[in-house]
Amino acid sequence: MGGDGKSVKRAINYVMAHAGAFVAIPVLGAVVSELLEHQQELHAVASDALQLLLQTPLSELPFKLVLQDAALVLLGLALLCWYIYKRASAPRPVYLVDFAMAHPPDTWRMPKERFVPTNSLNTRFNPESLDFLGKMLERSGLGDDTYVPPWLVNEPIYMDIAHARLEFEITCFGAIQELLNKTGIQPRQIGCVIVNSSLFNPTPSLSACIMNHFKMASKTINYNLGGMGCSASLVAIDLAKQVLQTLPHTYVLVVSHENITNNWYPGNDRSMLLPNCIFRCNGAAMLLSNKTTEARRAKYELAHLVRVNLAGQDRAYRCVYQLEDENGELGVRLSKDLTSVAASALQKNMVNLGPLVLPFTEKFLFAVNLIQKKLSGNGKGKAQTYTPDFSLAFDHICIHSGGRAVIDGMQQHLKLSDAAIEPSRAGLYRWGNVSSASVW
Repeated sequence: MGGDGKSVKRAINYVMAHAGAFVAIPVLGAVVSELLEHQQELHAVASDALQLLLQTPLSELPFKLVLQDAALVLLGLALLCWYIYKRASAPRPVYLVDFAMAHPPDTWRMPKERFVPTNSLNTRFNPESLDFLGKMLERSGLGDDTYVPPWLVNEPIYMDIAHARLEFEITCFGAIQELLNKTGIQPRQIGCVIVNSSLFNPTPSLSACIMNHFKMASKTINYNLGGMGCSASLVAIDLAKQVLQTLPHTYVLVVSHENITNNWYPGNDRSMLLPNCIFRCNGAAMLLSNKTTEARRAKYELAHLVRVNLAGQDRAYRCVYQLEDENGELGVRLSKDLTSVAASALQKNMVNLGPLVLPFTEKFLFAVNLIQKKLSGNGKGKAQTYTPDFSLAFDHICIHSGGRAVIDGMQQHLKLSDAAIEPSRAGLYRWGNVSSASVW
């Protein structure tokens, strides 16, 4: 839709959103005008009534008047109790105080021109696999400033737990320290630590590793989420939201990470080589709180969080699957169905999110389109599905930078402009696919 059409929609949405005020203001003005016109008469009546109540003994007051006064008092007390109950039972606010991203050392930079030559040092890659890596990288949308741990691209190659831990510590400890410095929060003030890491889950847990390094208090609780893929950061935020509903006046530290060392695939199965091309070093740390004192400086307040789960569908369940190849090399297989499954999940999420955020015009047009589809049946003249314009509901839209194909698919499905999708493309170009940390 052109700019003029959007302007008309925004005008209609503004009127509908403030319809109550547009109606109430004239009515209130008329009431106030009448009150001012009869101000003296009303004042005299009120004075006489008050004088009667104060000077007449309770036993001599008309029984009907006593009942009316008692009813007014009870009504006032009931309204007060209802207000107190609503305030007490209302969900606590969830504020994103601040966040920080990992900044790996410059020595970890991996320009595209170096990627294939350095991977050729791994004698387990055959020439066909190296050629495939080069072609996939050229089409990936990644730039020359992404990061790979040096022990994966130099001989000897290390993919052991010690180096995987080292990668986590270098990336995530730095992000957490930057976050604490920005907010001025001390580690012992944090009430809960939540870490999501899909495939690297050692013992002690990564959340315990953070608590030990930053010497957090013994009352701090911790959770570790594993196996949840690129959406795990939002799952962690959902868990943080639930924690903040039960723990008053506290802070929750959420850390999102996907380990490259632990997930580097050294074999020749093309469906398992693709993660080597697009996944890069990452880490993000977020501080959330339900303290009302944090409202002023918080970057955002969580308004809605919706989730759908397609694990019950075999095609969705197997689109990202960890397994060994025919030679016993462990890796992650990305199915060709991944983009379509992501689009299906997005559509279901938008169905749930739409009624919560879409303005009047989009809800109205969607309802009209739904009626048209029902009336037209399955014939050739069946109405096309109307895709609501979510740009009227959001100032900014952040799409997971999982790869150029993923971003293209989301743009087409949501009918987003190039300008709206540019931040996701820029994030992919600068950092690569940083898994669950990408939305930050």
